[in-house]
Amino acid sequence: MLTKVYGSAVFGVDATTITIEVNVDKGVGYHLVGLPDNAIKESSYRIAAALQNNGYKIPGKKLILNMSPADLRKEGSAYDLSLAIGILIATEQIKGDEVDKYVIMGELSLDGGLQPIKGALPIAIKAREEGFKGFILPAQNAKEAAIVDGLEVYGVENISEVIQFFDKDVPLEATVIDTRAEFYKSLEHPEFDFADVKGQESIKRCMEIAAAGGHNIILIGPPGSGKTMLSKRLPSILPPMSLREALETTKIHSVVGRVKDNQGLMSERPFRSPHHTISDVVL
Repeated sequence: MLTKVYGSAVFGVDATTITIEVNVDKGVGYHLVGLPDNAIKESSYRIAAALQNNGYKIPGKKLILNMSPADLRKEGSAYDLSLAIGILIATEQIKGDEVDKYVIMGELSLDGGLQPIKGALPIAIKAREEGFKGFILPAQNAKEAAIVDGLEVYGVENISEVIQFFDKDVPLEATVIDTRAEFYKSLEHPEFDFADVKGQESIKRCMEIAAAGGHNIILIGPPGSGKTMLSKRLPSILPPMSLREALETTKIHSVVGRVKDNQGLMSERPFRSPHHTISDVVL
């Protein structure tokens, strides 16, 4: 039996839909093709353990798994869930009538639990563009993906929830976020507030002028004098980002996996603190 499951690969800050084809034939073997990297090649061990610990198995048949388009290199462990669901449907262990309507991504633990992935936001944007009904992904990334309107986002904790959803029609709870409300709520409660700084009146005045005029500022002083502490709080007095800027910032942080767990839209201008020994190229 041939089954198609849909995932996504992130290149730069944009996503490309990946079709995972699973074919079952006579014989014995597990053949994964389509330019997968080592993390994906190792997925067979994670998938086997996760399925066994949830009452299923990889049967002793010849399995050919193709990740299309085959000329694009696939990286990371986020395809575990897609491959596992494809195997279960292709070997007729569960039903999969609706599987082609969803993008499925997630890294599997050996007990079937799901670990967070990178690039959930650009994947969700691409899924909506291509007309998918929903996006199934780890619960830690659900709020991040739910920023995208017009797409049902289901955050799950375990592969068994996904199996029950397709096989037994047990509904999943969709994550719904009011993007504008989330945006304005975060504006009012910054993580590091400039108002927390006591004293340092002259440097605070300088930083206010720099923030208001969009100027560069250099802080010089001995360790412990408050340079980093003040710098961390500078974004809280910068002009607020527009909704478009917030979406673009969240998208970039999503790709590198720097969006915090259960955080939706980033509405505060980002602060990075590279070490002073960093090279020019890395900076």
